[in-house]
Amino acid sequence: MIKRGRRFWRVVSLGLIGAAVATEMRKPEEEREWHGYVGGIVPYDFRPPTVERIKLALWNPSDPRVFVPTVFGVGWAINFARVFAYVSS
Repeated sequence: MIKRGRRFWRVVSLGLIGAAVATEMRKPEEEREWHGYVGGIVPYDFRPPTVERIKLALWNPSDPRVFVPTVFGVGWAINFARVFAYVSS
């Protein structure tokens, strides 16, 4: 049963990565940004990560969201500043 669940999430992950790459490849080369949303819902970002973007994703007290777009790849990251604010209040 656990193997089936892992296989399911692996297929979903690979499908989202494929959809994100296909979204960018359909654009003319000069319009490719390599970040956006798959289906307007799931964020992706294939740009090389920078220290500033990592900081903004993982520790950003000014952002009210707990789940923020990932720094690299497909999906979300956790804004630990918001988690800390919730736990300490």
